[in-house]
Amino acid sequence: MHIDLSPQHRDASLTVEKQGDILTINGAPYDFSSIPEGATVENVPCDFIVGPVSRINGEIHLTLISPHGGYPTETEAFPPALEVAPDGVIIDFNPAAKGGEDVEP
Repeated sequence: MHIDLSPQHRDASLTVEKQGDILTINGAPYDFSSIPEGATVENVPCDFIVGPVSRINGEIHLTLISPHGGYPTETEAFPPALEVAPDGVIIDFNPAAKGGEDVEP
């Protein structure tokens, strides 16, 4: 699975877990296993999935919004794409847990 990240200032928490071709985003499962090779799904009803979801060379490709606070780190502001192989939690962002997200460092 290839996940591009689109950073955005949001106070929202985001937890993403991968199990095969299923992403569970904030507790809601999105099953992409039925997308055939070369096909694209244009609209996925999820506030964190941006744009189409495609299967290219057997791999699901999609873009997720990557929330950050008002003063993001460089990695939060310019996150690298995720080439996700193993199953498990791949994103766990909680602005309240970081404390002072909108406080200048």
